[in-house]
Parts: sequence; structure tokens; C-alpha cells
Amino acid sequence: MSLLKVEDISVYYGDIRALWGVSFSVEQGNTVALIGANGAGKTTTLKAICGLLPLSDGRIIYKNQNIANMPVHQVVEQGITLIPEGRQIFPKMTVEENLLVGSYLRRAKAKRSKNLARVYELFPRLAERRKQVAETLSGGEQQMLAVGRGLMQDPDLIMLDEPSLGLAPVIVHEVFSVIKELARTGLTVLLVEQNVHQTLKIADYCYVIERGKVVKGGHSKDLEEDSAVREAYLGF
Repeated sequence: MSLLKVEDISVYYGDIRALWGVSFSVEQGNTVALIGANGAGKTTTLKAICGLLPLSDGRIIYKNQNIANMPVHQVVEQGITLIPEGRQIFPKMTVEENLLVGSYLRRAKAKRSKNLARVYELFPRLAERRKQVAETLSGGEQQMLAVGRGLMQDPDLIMLDEPSLGLAPVIVHEVFSVIKELARTGLTVLLVEQNVHQTLKIADYCYVIERGKVVKGGHSKDLEEDSAVREAYLGF
């Protein structure tokens, strides 16, 4: 069953058209990835879904409801969480204070203690550093904190924008392991990621976006064997 359907959406930045009739779907419990070059429209798509950018055309159907152009706070209350590129944590607050910020939604308050325990189980390093100021964490730890704060919102759909960007290879592996674990627990994941090789290993389904259009979609294994995808994104 589709949890999310993006239907023929178009988005403009002023007079510049960024998305041209983008359509795709995300099945409940799956990990779906959007891949493509920088500037292809991947981040714009995520922002449109969560209400940060207005649509000029199209629909976004989530749980059988059209949420297109719904205010951001209402989208989040519906159970959609975006982990933005660049982490955007609160640097002067402690780890635990950052996490608790994510739990003030009406839907998340009652599960605050349960979700905090879940985050610390997923990220033992955050539990060890719960009283540490966030700006003193490593880049990998800050990314864990950003994901953990998103989980505190108790989402049904979590969208991650370039979670491995700028991280050391060993930390990249850890971040992808966490995404796999999130999916294993039944959470639906929509992933935007430049590391296509790793992405194809964990995603159930992928869509290729080029110049604001979806040009190809398929099961990850099929795309990994596609010569055009291999040449463009895997380097062989």
C-alpha cells in the first residue's frame, strides 16, 4: 500500500522552474531513494513534500489525503519528518536538549520517554554524550543527533537529505546501517543521497531525477545492473 504518492508536481523558484511534473510513490515500510546529480531537484522535492516550497501544479497524497501546500507544522503533525542537509542542530544546547526539542509535537509528547530510549538504543554514543554540548560533537555524531531528533517526532515517514555528506567513510557506513535498522523496525524512509553505491544496497526502490524530471525508476537491483545508471552514477 502506498503511504505517499507524489503526482505530477511542479515547483518554481521565482521564474525558474525547478520541478517538471515529478511523480513517484513510496510504499509503506519501504526505503525509497531519489538519486541524481547536484541541482537535479531532489532536495526541492523533499521540501515540496513537507510544505517548505509551494506547488504550482500537482498533488501530494499522504495516507489518502492531499497535503499539497499544507503548512509545514500540519505536515509534521501528520507524521512526516525531514532530516535536512547540513544537520541544522542547535549547537549551544546539549545532546538531550536537542533531542527533546523534537518531542513537543502533539503526536509525540505522550511517547517522549519511549522515543528517547529508542534513540539512545540506536545511538549509544548519544547516550554517552547526552549532557555534552552539541557543537563539540564530531560530524558523524551530529548527524546521529539530527536523525535522533527527527525520530523524537514519532514519524511514520522519515525523509533524509544527504545524510552522509561530508562524513568519513567509517561513519558513512554507520549512518547507512542506521537507515537499514530504521527500515527494519517498519519505518518508511525516503532518502536523497549522493552516495549512490551505498544507496542502491539499502533501498528497495529508486528513482532517477535529472533536470527536475523523473527519468527512470525501478527496483534497486535492476538499476544497479542498468548500464546507463552504472556509467552515470557508479563510475563503471
